Amino acid sequence: MAKGQSDQWDGAVMQPENDAVSNELKQQPTAVLHGLLKMTNRLMAPFSTHLASQYKISLNEFRLLMAIGRLGESASHELADHTGVNVMSVSRAVAALERHGRITVTPDPRNRRRKSLSLTEEGQRLFEVMKPQTEKVADFLVSGLSNDDVEALHRIMNTVIDTLEAKDEDGNSLFLERTKPE
Repeated sequence: MAKGQSDQWDGAVMQPENDAVSNELKQQPTAVLHGLLKMTNRLMAPFSTHLASQYKISLNEFRLLMAIGRLGESASHELADHTGVNVMSVSRAVAALERHGRITVTPDPRNRRRKSLSLTEEGQRLFEVMKPQTEKVADFLVSGLSNDDVEALHRIMNTVIDTLEAKDEDGNSLFLERTKPE
């Protein structure tokens, strides 16, 4: 509806949105962003409190260790895609995990440029120790939601991730291109 127009509804006249409501709607995307950032920070608290210092593992190392444990043998670029962690951070985490004897890095005989990452016995042990904590966090995260709400959250989350990962015809990130400072 154009500004200044009204709409008929069962004989009642609806007035255009007032400025306060309009401003609130304009700020919703920013509020969603801040909410997601806050949620991400809160989700990291159990990791920081219960796992990081006890097992001498960084957040990105934890993410990769858990991803390899779930996915099985993987390559760095596959883990970057799966986790959303940038390639440089994945590289650092892979080096640390290898240095601490938690993963092995093996050249792929079919593709010399690809290196396969897999858990060592120690990495598998650590994965098994951390998996229940991860499941507790996941269960608590959705404990206040109905099954329908969990499904809706998952669907919305995947839509947002797809939007963030969209590329143009040249393979450039639409997100990075469209959010450049002016």
